[in-house]
Amino acid sequence: MTLPDTTVDPAGADRTFQVDLRGLVDLLSHHLYSSPRVYLRELLQNAVDALTARHGLAPGAPTDAFGIRLYADGSVVRVEDDGVGLTEADVHTFLATIGRSSKRAERIAEQRADFIGQFGIGLLSCFLVADEIHVLSRSARTPDAPAVEWRGRGDGSYTVRTLPASARPRPGTTVTLTPRADAGEWTRPAQVHALARHFGSLLRHPVTFDDGTGGPGAPVNPEAAPWSRTYPTPGARSRALAAYGEEVFGFKPLDTIELDLPAVGLKGIACILPEAVPAGRRHGHRVHVKGMLLSEQAEEILPEWAFFVRCVVDAESLRPTASRESLYEDDTLAAVRDALAERLRAWIARAAASDPDLLGRFLQAHHLAVKSLAVHDDEILRMLLLWLPFETTDGHATLDEFARSHRTVLVTSSVEEFRQVAAIASAAGLGVVNGGYTYDRELVHRLPEIRPEVSVADLDPATLTAHLDPVDRETELAAAAYLAQARDALAVFDCDVALRTFQPASAPALLLDSREARHERTRSQLAREQQGGIWGDILGALRQEAPRAQLILNQLNPLVRTAVTIDEPELARTSAEALYGQAAMLSRRPLRPAESSLINRSFLDLLAHALRKDS
Repeated sequence: MTLPDTTVDPAGADRTFQVDLRGLVDLLSHHLYSSPRVYLRELLQNAVDALTARHGLAPGAPTDAFGIRLYADGSVVRVEDDGVGLTEADVHTFLATIGRSSKRAERIAEQRADFIGQFGIGLLSCFLVADEIHVLSRSARTPDAPAVEWRGRGDGSYTVRTLPASARPRPGTTVTLTPRADAGEWTRPAQVHALARHFGSLLRHPVTFDDGTGGPGAPVNPEAAPWSRTYPTPGARSRALAAYGEEVFGFKPLDTIELDLPAVGLKGIACILPEAVPAGRRHGHRVHVKGMLLSEQAEEILPEWAFFVRCVVDAESLRPTASRESLYEDDTLAAVRDALAERLRAWIARAAASDPDLLGRFLQAHHLAVKSLAVHDDEILRMLLLWLPFETTDGHATLDEFARSHRTVLVTSSVEEFRQVAAIASAAGLGVVNGGYTYDRELVHRLPEIRPEVSVADLDPATLTAHLDPVDRETELAAAAYLAQARDALAVFDCDVALRTFQPASAPALLLDSREARHERTRSQLAREQQGGIWGDILGALRQEAPRAQLILNQLNPLVRTAVTIDEPELARTSAEALYGQAAMLSRRPLRPAESSLINRSFLDLLAHALRKDS
């Protein structure tokens, strides 16, 4: 932008912005688009819009009556169309005016619902590969219209000339670029052909490419979109759509879902990924607007939970952003997203009702995605909850299988809690589900909505302890001295010690300690250390009475039966510390520094005791 005029105007007088056209052209052509390759998309897009307008003048003409021809020989790139063409006034309005509003332009804009984009601004993308744009056009609106030549340069200047009609015998427009030396990557014949195929493979007008070698022009879009073709059987159609999905995305779909939303003119397919993807990872989808590829990474076309599919669609009514590389978020896009989500739900319902083998393979790969959907979708919950796999004390099983064996289902709040109790609970005949994974606890608690005869409750350590058999009075009295030594040794961890009998006998000890209880004890300790300060008051106010950890020793285990007879105080303390450390490691939760130190110390002390005894 140039410096404003510093002349003093009368008070309140309007001033006009002064625009540096060179800087504006640089901004639009180098910073609006993600890659220089879009120049060809913009040229194709303008050609398609011109053809659309030409068909408006001759509505009875077949679609292939007018076409687009590309030429690239390494020295020039040329795009020629048989479209409506431009008059001299159109050239000034669409090619040489940026941001100016006029009554005529507004009327034209109202009529452009059938067009992909707008003239003018897209043409600036050509400055990504060339310093000058040459346009030769002749309007089809007037039979004897002259040809018009427009030359635009990257410094913001342009010239316009009116030429005899013989300069362009037929109506239409030709855009010619002379590539810069540094733009060869994007303007070589093979690359121009590849870009044309990439962006224009689904265009409805015939597009051909000529590399200047004298051969016939190669078709860019020889076939219509696969969903627009006719097939002899439904099976042949299904296989063709799956093959197209594999060609586009590079994987063989688990299944394909045909998408058809007549209200917005949307057609396409959704390809079910054959393998699981990380939770929340959203794939980009290929979105075409009126046949022109808009984006390969359009995440916004589907809801977040649909990360198990990739889509390729062609739509009539979706609105591109200014760069035409993504979709404008409006009510139409929101309605399309909701409608496509309903199509995915319908596919899941259909598979659940008629193809259990397909459903099983789908859930094996994408159960997490379905769980995230079931949490918020009661219909999917009712259809699929019993089919979903969970980690349980009976191994990995569906809730349908698990509920047949357990009328009372207990669910843990964390993975580590499940790992602490799984073996013991299984031996005691308790049915426990690991609720520590995303969505699992919430979903298991909704099981009674489908199976009213089943009850669900959170696992309480007291519930498990109640299923552990107490030892007889005589045995407990004999072990009292050892248990007192053990409680004293583990007091630093706020851990109580008890003696019980439980299966499997190979497990010497069970550590019951929830994450919430550990956090509460840590907060209480901080409150004690900060006593008297403002943080101590805050932590004290938050303090709750937290249950102590419990180390349950197994009287059925030979090692424990030997340990409780130890009468040497130091050895008793060391053995209790070792049993605590082993139980903590078996819980697979992160060890605190004090616990790691205890495990090392107890191991070395026991080793030293054994060596002294042997000597």
